[in-house]
Amino acid sequence: MSFLETMLGPKSKYDKSLPYTYEARLRIFEESGEYKSYFSDTICGLVEYLHRNSIPPDGIEIFGVYQEHESPIDARFFTTSDRQWLFKPDICRAFQEHYPGHIQDKTCSFKDRARAGIGP
Repeated sequence: MSFLETMLGPKSKYDKSLPYTYEARLRIFEESGEYKSYFSDTICGLVEYLHRNSIPPDGIEIFGVYQEHESPIDARFFTTSDRQWLFKPDICRAFQEHYPGHIQDKTCSFKDRARAGIGP
């Protein structure tokens, strides 16, 4: 990675057609507007982080966070039909229709990003 890339961050984060980051929200109480948040620069990194920390898909809402807005992501893109987490390469195939032109068979526009997740 060049000095400029280190200073400015991944090139894909400047593509306004892609989310800047991803946020998973888990309500603290069922009827509450308060929630715990988990983040990753990639959807696959976020799902892997949630799975590694034994957080099931039920009750999770995931948002693509763009530079000027956020957008909910339909669970069918990141879960199986029986509501389990979807992992690589299946999650990549699912998102091909969500991000047309950004995900191909062996590469994607998100490859320059870190896949680490963080959360409370």
